Amino acid sequence: METITPNNVQNIEGVLDTLGVKKENHGCSTGKNGFGSGAKVISTSPVDGQEIASVTTATQADYDRVIETASKAFTEWRMKPAPLRGEIVRQYGDRLREYKQELGMLVSYEMGKSLQEGLGEVQEMIDICDFAVGLSRQLHGFTMHSERFKHRMYEQYHPLGVVGIISAFNFPVAVWCWNTALAWVCGDVCIWKPSEKTPLTSIACQNIWNEVAANNDLPEGISCILNGDYKVGQMMTADKKVALISATGSIRMGKQVAQAMGARLGKTLLELGGNNAMIITQNADLNITIPGAVFGAVGTAGQRCTSTRRLIIHSSIYDQVKETLAKAYKQINIGNPLDESNHMGPLIDKEAVDTYTSAIEKVKAEGGTMLVEGGKLSGEGYESGCYVSPSIAEVENHYEIVQDETFAPLLYLIKYDTLEEAIDLQNGVKQGLSSAIMTTNMREAEAFLSHEGSDCGIANVNIGTSGAEIGGAFGGEKETGGGRESGSDAWKVYMRRQTNTINYSTELPLAQGIKFDF
Repeated sequence: METITPNNVQNIEGVLDTLGVKKENHGCSTGKNGFGSGAKVISTSPVDGQEIASVTTATQADYDRVIETASKAFTEWRMKPAPLRGEIVRQYGDRLREYKQELGMLVSYEMGKSLQEGLGEVQEMIDICDFAVGLSRQLHGFTMHSERFKHRMYEQYHPLGVVGIISAFNFPVAVWCWNTALAWVCGDVCIWKPSEKTPLTSIACQNIWNEVAANNDLPEGISCILNGDYKVGQMMTADKKVALISATGSIRMGKQVAQAMGARLGKTLLELGGNNAMIITQNADLNITIPGAVFGAVGTAGQRCTSTRRLIIHSSIYDQVKETLAKAYKQINIGNPLDESNHMGPLIDKEAVDTYTSAIEKVKAEGGTMLVEGGKLSGEGYESGCYVSPSIAEVENHYEIVQDETFAPLLYLIKYDTLEEAIDLQNGVKQGLSSAIMTTNMREAEAFLSHEGSDCGIANVNIGTSGAEIGGAFGGEKETGGGRESGSDAWKVYMRRQTNTINYSTELPLAQGIKFDF
């Protein structure tokens, strides 16, 4: 398998050509033709610092055009039987299979994650399409008995309308597809505002959709993209025609979305910050604990919402775990993420590097001890200025810097004596996304999963905090936002719920036996 290197520009150009991504792209689209009259955004790869391509951004006029086309498409798309909508999603999944290598390479090159993770992200898209196909025949309602004579009651779900999706740079395509595949089979149409740091992947995904739409003679507007900065998101949240906003990103951004949507009583699905901890008990199997902790901390250069930020380690094995981790960190290969011998690629941009190095200084200023002090890398292979080495720090959970999420490979070690103390430490942050306990003791595992245990939306036993399967609902509590995406019954958020009562008698009995005679 050929990989992209800084000196192999011809290869990336071939990837772009296959995906229909040009050097200059229209960053807005309702399906057939791209447009966009706003300023251009240049996508620069953190891998080698090279400019990849440009896209035009959306103006208010561009947005108005998109929302009008999407609203019109909804009236037609919602009338197609759900299994037929599922068939369209199946075809999209099949096209993703054909383009998996190229799209995975583009994700890796534009965002900076490893090629394996880039390909894995496209596989998540394929998996959610498969899930959605089956779901298209299982959009179940619920039947209940009426208290009134010769009455029948049931609940059903209807398409919601236009769904707005705001995604983040760290998973530039998978999270969009988590939302879109389910929304499509539910009968909704989607408007996508991708991260302005990874615009080209959105162009590629839209181009693949355009092939499916053309083959099935579908109307424009079922899938739309709007590239741009936060102003595009503000257009979406302010528009009553957008029934639901699914937003992935920072807590600060999520609060702004929630406030704007709440002001008009719109629906939100929020997937925000994480400050995820792994509890390592004295009964942990360290043969699986150490690899899980290291991958959780340095995978995607610590830029996952589920990345492991804190290790809460039992005092009896604290020194052993600390020494083993320090040795493991010396073996991490850092470099071009498309070279599969490397474990860790770059951060997304130089601003992220500055945030990371600043966080290390804050750790030391608050009294933390650097076990492994990383920092910015320079020299051959690191010319983009986005590469760093990972860090491990010994801290206290109450430190201000520990309470905040640093979106970088900065891992904190915290010591505990009792399981109750460990769970309190785990829960003692404002975020509530993912959590894990490493133990071979059944009682410890069950206590962690009980109502007195982890307060996170995801709680794992003997696997790390990072990553999730599409079959389960993904999301978190507290300031993580409370949203749920992907599997289980997460589809219900993309639909409106309706209770129906049918009277098939010749009388009009009222509920609760009320009499109203005249």
